[in-house]
Amino acid sequence: MTDQQIMLTLDTVVKKYGRAPRIVNAVDGVSLQVNIGETLGIVGESGCGKSTLARLMLGLETLTDGVMQISGRDANTLDKEQRRLYRREVQAVFQDPYSSLNPRMRIGTTLTEPLDVHGLYSTNERRARAAAMLERVGLPDDSLSRYPHEFSGGQRQRIAIARALILEPKLIVLDEPISALDVSIRAQVLNMLADLRDAFGTGYVFIAHDLAAVATISDRIAVMYLGRVVEIGSVSDVAYDPAHPYTQMLFAAADPTAGTLPPKGEPPSPINPPRVAISIHAAHTRDPIAPKGTPLCARCAVAWLPATTLNL
Repeated sequence: MTDQQIMLTLDTVVKKYGRAPRIVNAVDGVSLQVNIGETLGIVGESGCGKSTLARLMLGLETLTDGVMQISGRDANTLDKEQRRLYRREVQAVFQDPYSSLNPRMRIGTTLTEPLDVHGLYSTNERRARAAAMLERVGLPDDSLSRYPHEFSGGQRQRIAIARALILEPKLIVLDEPISALDVSIRAQVLNMLADLRDAFGTGYVFIAHDLAAVATISDRIAVMYLGRVVEIGSVSDVAYDPAHPYTQMLFAAADPTAGTLPPKGEPPSPINPPRVAISIHAAHTRDPIAPKGTPLCARCAVAWLPATTLNL
């Protein structure tokens, strides 16, 4: 993969909260990349660090450690003008379509404001582009003069998606974009997102608890647990042939036909995360997340090494 095809790169990114001795590694050494036009799904239970990772990608949080690059530029060293371009290239769609839109702002103003902030196009052109973008998300152009309270939740989320796309960004971070919507319209929004991705060539980072939705729209899936990516690979590998025990448990819990019982005990503390119950020499001498075939990678020595080489 050439640098021109890579949109976003994270290299051992860390985000810590709190003070010693009670420090939470909300994101703990995450390394991944998102390619142009690709959808990377991120899944994991609540509190695993998905939304914190999204905020880091958007520049809403500062990195404690590590490197993040957008189109080959180090996000930590951007000057004012470069950061302005970064804001244009990376957009967001949030979970709640009710709180993500200004209730006092007409939809036309909501959609043209990003163009105004970045000094793009004339007033008439902005209005025309806003109307065209509404049409792309399935809403009539007379919506421009209306307020958010006049729309349903699904329509509001379509407006939020239109706002994210109007700058034609290279990457959109979607944090639980369908979880607040009725089940009946989730598939419609997913199909629309896929069509818009293909039309604009935009890359997505799609974060959700709905494993079926993530598997439907994603090209690759990353599984997070206690701030770390424990497995990453193609949808067919991660969803249907997972290597890491946590990934296996996660997908089994979402499968009503699996016939498995939920795990016993309490969730572990992120302040003092657990290690594997048995000491494995390879876990200390090999890369923490290593390939198990191509392109699947898993953070589990038992998963990616033959039993004869584990040196228990």
